Amino acid sequence: MSIGQAQAELLDEFSIFDNWMDRYQYIIDMGRQLPEYPEQDRVAKYKIEGCQSNVWLRATEEAGRLRFRATSDAAIVSGLIAILMRIYDGREPDEILEGEPRFLAELGLDKHLSPTRSNGLHAMIERIYAIARETRGNRAVH
Repeated sequence: MSIGQAQAELLDEFSIFDNWMDRYQYIIDMGRQLPEYPEQDRVAKYKIEGCQSNVWLRATEEAGRLRFRATSDAAIVSGLIAILMRIYDGREPDEILEGEPRFLAELGLDKHLSPTRSNGLHAMIERIYAIARETRGNRAVH
């Protein structure tokens, strides 16, 4: 499934909700399903600055694909992480860099999150894109 298809699937899931309270609850429920994040990775190197709550994001490369693991100490942010993992985890760097994060506007996240949560979401996305750029650049050097 491509990034575009993953975004379309996500939009379909959210279309069943009539109001933002239900959408927020669904986002929180998604966050509860995140895999356990290792305690030893809750260090400054993986912490994302610009988020209101604590967020750690770690990436590894497996067979040319980026695997992301992340966590937060806030329920709604954990749900936002779960959304990002659905879109970006397991992708090749080029696919990440070529994909537009259009789900932000199409879901209405850019309008319904507080400014600090929105800033944090954009900081997480920027970190994902920076990791993809760095990974692609490292390959070009080899």
